Amino acid sequence: MTEVSKKVLYWTPRGLCIAFAAFLSLFSMDVFGEGLGFWRTLLALLMHLIPVFVVLLILALAWRWEWIGAAAFAGVAVLFLFNMPKHLSPQGRQSAALFIAGPVFVIAALFLANWLKRKELHAGR
Repeated sequence: MTEVSKKVLYWTPRGLCIAFAAFLSLFSMDVFGEGLGFWRTLLALLMHLIPVFVVLLILALAWRWEWIGAAAFAGVAVLFLFNMPKHLSPQGRQSAALFIAGPVFVIAALFLANWLKRKELHAGR
């Protein structure tokens, strides 16, 4: 494994996880159009950001122990697929599965690859 491929394999799941957390945080912006007061808007924003906090907590653990990231992100994706909102149309359910669970499965697979190649990735550290 070359040094470039080691760096790409090491940093890709971490970067994708941060990008995914930023993507999820965009869904919380709808609270600003509700016309609530400051404190109620702040509370609603914090509640909408709970999934982002969960993703960042898993990332913090996975940064050191990649197997945790692989297992936790795969589990989160499966949980999302089984608890998908029922009011969505079939096309909406497919889109949600593709854009929410899809990237999480990719991140889980990349952390799994990190864990399987950990000796090569951490050899020079």
